[in-house]
Amino acid sequence: MAISDRGSAPPTSGRRSLALLTILSAQFMLAMDLLIVVVALPRIQVDLDFSPAALTWVLNAFGLSFGGLLLLGGRLGDMLGQVRTFRAGIAVFVLASLVGGLAETSGILVAARVFQGIGAAMAGPSVLALVLAMSRNATEQARGMSLFIAVSSVGASAGLILGGVLTEYVSWRWSLLINVPVGAMVVAVIGRLVAETHPKEAKLDIVGAITATLGSVAIVYGFISAAENGWSSAATILSFAAGALLFVAFVRSAGRHPQPLLDLDLLRDRPRLGGLAVMALIVGMHFSVLFTLAQYLQQVLGYTPLIAGLACLPLTATVFGISQVVPRLIGQFGTRALLISGSLLVSASLLGFALLGDAGAYFPAVLIPLLVHAVGIALVFAPGTVAIMEGVPVDHAGAASGLLQMDQQIGGALGIAVITAIYTLAVEPGRYVSGLPAAFGAGAAIAFVAAIIAWRAFRPRTATRPVAGYPIAKTS
Repeated sequence: MAISDRGSAPPTSGRRSLALLTILSAQFMLAMDLLIVVVALPRIQVDLDFSPAALTWVLNAFGLSFGGLLLLGGRLGDMLGQVRTFRAGIAVFVLASLVGGLAETSGILVAARVFQGIGAAMAGPSVLALVLAMSRNATEQARGMSLFIAVSSVGASAGLILGGVLTEYVSWRWSLLINVPVGAMVVAVIGRLVAETHPKEAKLDIVGAITATLGSVAIVYGFISAAENGWSSAATILSFAAGALLFVAFVRSAGRHPQPLLDLDLLRDRPRLGGLAVMALIVGMHFSVLFTLAQYLQQVLGYTPLIAGLACLPLTATVFGISQVVPRLIGQFGTRALLISGSLLVSASLLGFALLGDAGAYFPAVLIPLLVHAVGIALVFAPGTVAIMEGVPVDHAGAASGLLQMDQQIGGALGIAVITAIYTLAVEPGRYVSGLPAAFGAGAAIAFVAAIIAWRAFRPRTATRPVAGYPIAKTS
């Protein structure tokens, strides 16, 4: 794919850079959105009269629709054109953000979050597909992939920081309204900067689309229900059972359909499956750290939303900085070594967080494990993305990107559900920190399992064939 030149002159490097900046600005906005409202939840509860149980749906409504529709969104991009699908998704996301930011009732806010998730599921998979498709050579693809991974990695923690600033100095509503000017700018200019990809003439796998969407929703809801109602509740068990049955139906449909929603051949690659497993587990532990730490900083250390958000700044800065050198590390040490090392560092950081107490101070009790955690996830996210996307044909890049993001979304829901459930069982009434050792200790064990998976799934030094740090997608 090429940047639209609107004339006979060849596209300039400046125009390509502007196109990349525009696409990645949208990705940063989407990556922030799940957690940008976390530090604002207490004020949202008061302003819109949420019950404690209903308040979780400010997060869950977005997570359900986003996670449930990612595979479909990715396939639509491949079929209809990535630019067209991307622009439509951002438009839906912007409109929903406006409605949510102006909401006067809890029901309107939750509904707006649902539509934010729908828009994000349409636009998100096209981001990586466009980054790959618009690159003219291996060097440009490596640069684009590196920036995509860095932006995606820091987005969630940056959301906590920005959410804290906006909640403290303006209003929690601007956690949503800030998307409007950014998204409107993206919708207005993207068609002028990037030429449409070649739509793939295909018949949509309707059965696959329905089963994949409902199956993803059921699995994500199962994790949400586990955190709220327990793993043995009827809602949790039925959700997981329904999800399993729907995914079996999805696989059967994909095996029979000439142009399935997801090419099952992509799942027959051992390193790709290993990358999916490691990413799901580590993203889950990362989200559980952000979710729990935001509450610890406010409830135990007494931080304001602003200070709690700024306390995550070292995490954001470290991840972004290390992400810039990871391409060279992949070329030097290979994907396997980085995934193992990163997973072990995440495990060590969780053991550090397990030591947090009532009398703890930010330094060293929070900052040291936070920095270790940042290094760990930076060493996992880039190699994991490489392992999942390596060798994917260009006309399946949208579906593969949707698979990657669905993996991260379900992993995040799983991590928060598991850590929250363990915390709830272990906590003593009136002592917030009493449940942290068990919860974070279990998280450390999960991250260690991710290291074992990385060790077994990848052959030493041959797990990837890096070109300038990152592999190039197949063109046929």
